[in-house]
Amino acid sequence: MSEITVGELLVRCLRAEGVELMTGIIDGAHIPIVVHTAKYGIRYVNAHHEEAAAHIAEGYTRIARKPAVVIGNPGCGTGNMLAGVVSAHAEGHPILAIGSLRPRLKTDPNRGGAWQAADTESMARPITKYAATVRQAERLPEMMRAAFRAALTGRPGPAYLALPDELLLEKIDASKLPPIHPADRYRVTSMGAGDPAWIERAADLLAGATRIHVHAGKGVLWSDASAELAALGEHLGATLGASLGARGAVAEDHPHYFHPFDLNGAGLARAEAEVVLVVGGRLGEYDGWGGPPMWGAPASQKTIQIDSDPMSIGLNRPVDVGIVADAKPALAALLAAVSRRMPSRGAPPDLARYREQSAATMQQGIAYLGSSGSGGVNPGRMVMAVRQHFPRDVVTVLDGGNTTLTGVAFHPILSSPSFLYSVKMGYLGTGLPFAMGAKLAAPDRPVCLITGDGAFGFHPMELETAAREDLPVVTVVAVDAAWGMEKTAYLAQGYGAPDWERRGIELAPVRYDGLARELGCHGERVERIEELEPALARAVASKKPAVIHVEVDRELNTKPPGWEQFRKARAVQGY
Repeated sequence: MSEITVGELLVRCLRAEGVELMTGIIDGAHIPIVVHTAKYGIRYVNAHHEEAAAHIAEGYTRIARKPAVVIGNPGCGTGNMLAGVVSAHAEGHPILAIGSLRPRLKTDPNRGGAWQAADTESMARPITKYAATVRQAERLPEMMRAAFRAALTGRPGPAYLALPDELLLEKIDASKLPPIHPADRYRVTSMGAGDPAWIERAADLLAGATRIHVHAGKGVLWSDASAELAALGEHLGATLGASLGARGAVAEDHPHYFHPFDLNGAGLARAEAEVVLVVGGRLGEYDGWGGPPMWGAPASQKTIQIDSDPMSIGLNRPVDVGIVADAKPALAALLAAVSRRMPSRGAPPDLARYREQSAATMQQGIAYLGSSGSGGVNPGRMVMAVRQHFPRDVVTVLDGGNTTLTGVAFHPILSSPSFLYSVKMGYLGTGLPFAMGAKLAAPDRPVCLITGDGAFGFHPMELETAAREDLPVVTVVAVDAAWGMEKTAYLAQGYGAPDWERRGIELAPVRYDGLARELGCHGERVERIEELEPALARAVASKKPAVIHVEVDRELNTKPPGWEQFRKARAVQGY
């Protein structure tokens, strides 16, 4: 008889799914799991907070395009972890969360007064695609398959499994277990190119149109379809764009591309298009819900939508052709069909006119870069210096309020997947964990986080985790000693400094570079823009996690150039 623990069985199941990363905070209940991870080629990263551990897993998943696992200890630990899972659910990223439970004798059902007892399955259900509790060892492989099937079918998202801690210690006869199937034996691993008849119909619409706009959602990133999307757009002579969360799906220096917050040029290109092709996106709030004035009216503008999730087709905008497919093969098939109907067109018609409209957005940015206020580094120039220092394939992570708006405005994303930000949640504190997850997924690529000091304050102890795990990410902290976006909101509503005093808007002075050094990282402080480039060079050369504390102009930081576009995009009610 070949006996193994249920903990080892769990790790075997994860390895069969190709899992290579597990995060969490070590707990006695997890020992039966983590003692086996290395043997099966899974790296375990021990964080300082379960919420941060979930964000690390999500950051990894977004860059690696494969699921990671996060584990939480009974009760409070799993509650912390599920707070992080909220982000993966909103953003559509397939992580597996595993929570341990106190012994069934005490908690199933809870007899009252049990320690660390919580109905975590019920807590997880609204924020996952699958949530269940494993009560019998023999059912673990089956329920693991159900979790991964749910997480990776249609629109991706997290799944949750709970296991009583004593179950993990149980020994079972491995020879009597049913086989652990690889992914392609039990679930759909590709939706393919879609219905050929609908591909042909879409090609007819595109070939018959003069003005076309192609819009990328995050499904393009997940499917690794950036090259196919650009090739189709170039052949059609289409203008190109992307949702905020899909930045990098088209390199932002592509001559046909318009920035998500360019409501002038991009808005006109979208509104005037005869046909719009939406790939891997649902056209949410930042996309104006797919309706006027950011898009043309569906009655006069044809819409083609490609998505792996049938529930996303026509969700926020009526469609003329809906294709359920993976973005990569569908775009390749569509390009082949279009090529049979028409030659490559070159530049989009009226591109120059659209660029003239974009100039208004650009002038706002140029004016901001030349401005000064209360003293300190211009936040826009700080962001541009970061962009200029790193190569095209840098993974850029944004975190914060106004700092993120400035980052979006002045930091073009030039490769894919290279951009991490909590778009659907604006989840402060994700930045450092996302960056660490990205570095775990792509150790040979530079990773840089640009964050506000308020957001950075959520999980600064993860710097110790980064140092211990040898994750040399560079963090640039824009320090205004305040919740900057809240100041902007006060000002927008006609209030000022006397109104925000003693309301927690202003923060105590903290030397984030000193904190970094105390935690085993490289740290520097910058007060003038001329100091930033050398500091970035030294940070990279240190080969350690690094924090550059930048004293930004506090007045300018309340006036980010993307604020008006951000406000207008959110004001659209949809079609």
